[in-house]
Amino acid sequence: MASSVTQTLKPDFPQDLDDLLCSDPQQHQQEESKSDDPSLLLVTRSGYLNGGSRIERAWAHWSKLGRPKLIVAPMVDNSELPFRLLCRKYGAEAAYTPMLHSRIFTENDKYRNVEFTTCQEDRPLFVQFCANDPDVLLEAARRVEPYCDYVDLNLGCPQRIAKRGNYGAFLMDNLPLVKAIVEKLASNLEVPVSCKIRIFPNLQDTINYARMLEDAGCSLLAVHGRTRDEKDGKKFRANWSAITAVKNAVRIPVLANGNIRHMEDVYDCLQETGVEGVLSAETLLENPALFAGFRTVEWIEGCEESTRDGNLDQADLLVEYLKLCEKYPVPWRIIRSHVHKLLGDWFKLHPHIREDFNAQSKLTFEFLYNMVERLRELQVKIPLYIKDSSSASAILANS
Repeated sequence: MASSVTQTLKPDFPQDLDDLLCSDPQQHQQEESKSDDPSLLLVTRSGYLNGGSRIERAWAHWSKLGRPKLIVAPMVDNSELPFRLLCRKYGAEAAYTPMLHSRIFTENDKYRNVEFTTCQEDRPLFVQFCANDPDVLLEAARRVEPYCDYVDLNLGCPQRIAKRGNYGAFLMDNLPLVKAIVEKLASNLEVPVSCKIRIFPNLQDTINYARMLEDAGCSLLAVHGRTRDEKDGKKFRANWSAITAVKNAVRIPVLANGNIRHMEDVYDCLQETGVEGVLSAETLLENPALFAGFRTVEWIEGCEESTRDGNLDQADLLVEYLKLCEKYPVPWRIIRSHVHKLLGDWFKLHPHIREDFNAQSKLTFEFLYNMVERLRELQVKIPLYIKDSSSASAILANS
């Protein structure tokens, strides 16, 4: 069952129909106990990194988790519990939550209950926060540390909202503050701290940045191989060479983010950079089965002879996702977003179905299941493909 760090919301939040939970949360039991009460967590801590070699502890923790290589990246409004579980079913070995706003998380019970849920199967789990205040972030982190394997600091969001809020990649302009935040967490949490960064235009600046984070107490570093100004992942290729340089410059585990579109990319990235694992975001939204070796038609061009229909398509994945949402409620706005991502190519063939979908001010599971059936009746079939030499097991065996 889903577990939240506070008491479950009543269904009067919020007013926008798209923000309402997709089913009545009171129908779902919570797995909470008095020991889970976040108020009991606000006590003096010894800190995860106190005692022994912090580098050795960082590696020991990573090994304890099984050294996951295939990881769901953090995506605002898109890496929520049902989607994480779907990706895990199809090969993902770890996952990040969506980015959570640390100040709102500490102040707003409703925000906590809607935006952060997890369950026993949802591990290893990174809980990611954006923040610019060490004390506020520590309070937020203490509420989630019993439920996760890392508390992650978002230092990579390049969007305008991050600039206005002074968080994400815009903290690259204030490295003393970044260092203070990481030190505060590492000294006071019982779980390790991870960071997700973007690269500087200058490679040495990136290396210095990574080393500073390691010295401050970061136990695992995810590197997005694009600069803050390179927002369009389709326009700008991620710089794997910069990621390699970071990997060679620090002693903690490193993950790579960028250019992961299918399992051959996973293999190439692991081989080229030497990192411990890879993150995928946008591609997973269109193909949550990526890590099981499936790929969309976009990525079989030139190798059609070695690919075959995988007997799975995006509509199948959508139905599986909806069933998970019935079990673990999320806001309808999140479901709406996933429908567009998964069925975008299908909607291009039958735009009237998309128009009917967009016209729904209030969604229901019945409507969504019926919509999939309508597409099936119109004989829409856009299969996911398997490349015989690109199965997940073969890729990982060679890495």
